Amino acid sequence: MKLGIFIPIGNNGWLISSNAPQYKPSFELNKQVALLAEHYGLDFLLAMIKLRGYGGETEFWDYNLESFSLMAGLAAVTKRIELFATAPSLILPPAFTARMAVTIDSIAPGRFGINLITGWQRPEYSQMGLWPGDAHYSRRYDQLEEYTQIMKALWETGRSDFKGEFFQMDDCRLAPAPSQMPKIVCAGQSQRGLEFMAKYADYNFCVGKGINTPLALSEMAAQVQATSAAAGRKVEVLAVFMVIASETDEAAFAKWEHYKAGADIEALAWLAKHSGADPRADSNVHQYSFPPTAVAHGFGMLIGSYASVAGMLDELDTVPGVGGVMLTFDDFVQGIDDFGRYIQPLMKSRARTDTESAEAPHA
Repeated sequence: MKLGIFIPIGNNGWLISSNAPQYKPSFELNKQVALLAEHYGLDFLLAMIKLRGYGGETEFWDYNLESFSLMAGLAAVTKRIELFATAPSLILPPAFTARMAVTIDSIAPGRFGINLITGWQRPEYSQMGLWPGDAHYSRRYDQLEEYTQIMKALWETGRSDFKGEFFQMDDCRLAPAPSQMPKIVCAGQSQRGLEFMAKYADYNFCVGKGINTPLALSEMAAQVQATSAAAGRKVEVLAVFMVIASETDEAAFAKWEHYKAGADIEALAWLAKHSGADPRADSNVHQYSFPPTAVAHGFGMLIGSYASVAGMLDELDTVPGVGGVMLTFDDFVQGIDDFGRYIQPLMKSRARTDTESAEAPHA
């Protein structure tokens, strides 16, 4: 089972709480995270893109770096780990995204991929005059299909004359070609999103549900398997979970209760308002505002002792269709170090490599 990190490109990670660790994003922080992850043999890093935060007393995600620029920097300081940047398809033209991917591939050959997003949070784009109107909610995967076809054609052939509803290419050229086809990640969980995933993605990341319920992902993993199989392809699930761990279950849950007690109500209200802007019932963005894990951005959570978390991750590895897990932490540096030292060695689904040691690297 692959293990990766949803790196802290925005301030305060994924905990919307004044009692959680408060920090600003920086290259140095993410470099430290990347080197720790690589040191402990983790497989990939993924950077989101967020263009407007939620405000509140914690100014949640009001501070953010840019995904491709950050990953280019991390590509230069890592040697093995896979890197995924997020492409906002409403902002970056597909030919330009394809060229940026080739550039990062030249820094880290064969290690770069793209997480494709359609854009769901209107204020991110309307603030720049780039929101195409609320009709986008129902057409966003049509736009993303054209986007992906253009990118893939440029990577494969170096040319595109694509003429569609959203994009028109006129003898568009791209050279050099990437060392290999960049992997595509998406997060489609609506029916239309799953159809897109089945045609174009290599991985579909799915947000876990609840607290300490890794098997709750089974239903979504089965949907991903069935939809991709019907399209004649195999797409693996990357499950997203937050880890809050300590030496004992009691200590880990005490941290979670402390974080909940400091919930940034104003920021959570902003998130709930805008995650409900898409009126379609099957829209995957509605998950973000639901309790009991709203403080953790609605992610599924693995809370407990190092042994308990290791056992739950091994349980997740038994779910058909799950190819990996993308982890977030309450405190990323300490959390990854604890994970590498105390959790991963207990996991039956992970074999320790000869290059890993008990001592953490210096960033």
